[in-house]
Amino acid sequence: MSRPRAVVAGASGFVGSALGHAFRADGYDVRTIGRTGADATWQDPAGVRDLVDGADIVVNLAGKSVDCRYTDANRNEILRSRVETTRALRDAIGVAAAPPVWLNASTATIYRYALDRPQTETAGELGTGFSVDVARTWEEEFFAGELPGTRRVALRMAIVLGDGPATRILVRLARTGLGGPQHDGWWFPHRRYRGIGPHPTGDGRPPWHRSRGHQRFSWIHLDDVVGAVRFVRDHQAIEGPVNLAAPAASDNAALMAALRRVVGAPVGLPAWRFMLEPAMWVLRTEPELVLKSRWVAPETLTDAGYAFAYPELEPALKDVVSSLGRRRG
Repeated sequence: MSRPRAVVAGASGFVGSALGHAFRADGYDVRTIGRTGADATWQDPAGVRDLVDGADIVVNLAGKSVDCRYTDANRNEILRSRVETTRALRDAIGVAAAPPVWLNASTATIYRYALDRPQTETAGELGTGFSVDVARTWEEEFFAGELPGTRRVALRMAIVLGDGPATRILVRLARTGLGGPQHDGWWFPHRRYRGIGPHPTGDGRPPWHRSRGHQRFSWIHLDDVVGAVRFVRDHQAIEGPVNLAAPAASDNAALMAALRRVVGAPVGLPAWRFMLEPAMWVLRTEPELVLKSRWVAPETLTDAGYAFAYPELEPALKDVVSSLGRRRG
């Protein structure tokens, strides 16, 4: 008998690579869709159709990294790369004689800035502005139209702890003595976070809150991203948006304190927005990574019985920092 087929789009990133390895370990024939060096490219619709027709599962992680400055060109590409690749897959799956289960990446940033309570799939409130509009438009494209033979799940991922850009930035801050809490506050007006897409939201002004380092930090270990994908794949009743976040959300001050302990940094200087803005400009990324309060609870996963490998933050950080050290060695 032939092996089951898994198709991974956006397989070159650290999440996609981990999923590819996991599917191969599960006995799947893993095929990829990407820009270059893949089994099919986005410029080859017939090749994409051939891959997804008869596949058991398709996981789409394609999209430009948000680890960049939100220039007009980058903003447009962040949105375009997500919407157009999702539409291409929906078109291919829509004509498939044997359609697959379809899991599509999304982001926990779709929810509002939350300090009062965690945001769940059933009771969460969507936010406004650029990042939210990207997520909202992305999911609208994903769930558009009728695909009666396909179970669709939007993976609303929190910040993934692993060999990725968010983790590397946080570890670098801690190791260089800048691992104190990050404080939001006033900054010169700009329009990088203004709404985007067919229905832009917000007033165009950059939001800021006097969080005093207590903005919430929702996260998930890479192993639990892989574990959750396997769990969703095997549980036919799960569909719609699913929050991929560990149950024990932290806040920024506790996160940075744990990082300092893990990397052995005795001192961590606090940083205010007026310090973070120029520092993040040098790093070519955005302070939203550490200043937005993301408080997301994995209601669907926990109600369905998923057991997290890393439910607590500090053991997850120890594992990730240890892995980063082994790779450098």
